[in-house]
Amino acid sequence: MWEYTDKLREHFLNPCNVGAIDDADGIGEVGSLACGDALKLFFKVDDNERIVDVKFQTFGCASAIASSSALTEMIKGKTLQEAEKISNEDIAEFLGGLPKEKMHCSVMGRDALEKAIANFRGDGGKKKEGDIVCECFGITDVEIKRAVNENNLKSIDDVTDYVKAGGGCGNCHDRIQAIIDTALGKKPLEIIKPVRLTNLQKIKLIEETLEADIKPALKQDGGNIELVDVDGNRVYVRMIGSCATCSKSQLTLKNHVESKLRQKVTPELIVEEV
Repeated sequence: MWEYTDKLREHFLNPCNVGAIDDADGIGEVGSLACGDALKLFFKVDDNERIVDVKFQTFGCASAIASSSALTEMIKGKTLQEAEKISNEDIAEFLGGLPKEKMHCSVMGRDALEKAIANFRGDGGKKKEGDIVCECFGITDVEIKRAVNENNLKSIDDVTDYVKAGGGCGNCHDRIQAIIDTALGKKPLEIIKPVRLTNLQKIKLIEETLEADIKPALKQDGGNIELVDVDGNRVYVRMIGSCATCSKSQLTLKNHVESKLRQKVTPELIVEEV
């Protein structure tokens, strides 16, 4: 189970400012139900552009709900000029910290606020900047560069924690790594074609990755996973415990299990539940 602060738990169990504003001056919507997290932020301002009312609707985990609630409390009473200076790190700090795997929830809040302010100023319909790097979650190179530079990210896992990019099929990992290397001032490394694994080598790597990188996280939430079979590049697994009955088990299978195995073993792997 994730380590949540008391303040985060309070904003999850008793979120502030839940709802919608019918005549909102600014509306910002980010994320999607398909990605597992979505947030819609509404605010009203007075003649001095001071936020006098703010509401939110969100779909997501405890951290997403708590981050959205915290954001509304942080910006209430502030001018838009003051509010737009709030960073995702400020939201996390307000809650007493977020698990690193959940930092994308604070980024989602920051992005929703920026979109709502842009909507108020009349430029909310602008096309998303940059080129799509992560097709699974629709994340652009501009968003990844911003997350890397603002939060001093150093690995693909870090980027996934903050903006979800790279948490799906894994096909974008090389491009994400190139963005990280550029930010760190490194010369992009030549991509070397991986050595072809024998079936025994592949199975051994899969088992090692399950034990070291996947099972510990699942066990924290009362679940587990069992390797059933490997047929070529198809990996058959069985979800156990809470993972077997969780409504988001398929997201976990693709966004965590398959992604990690593709990263550690070979990018051609496809994981299926039996």
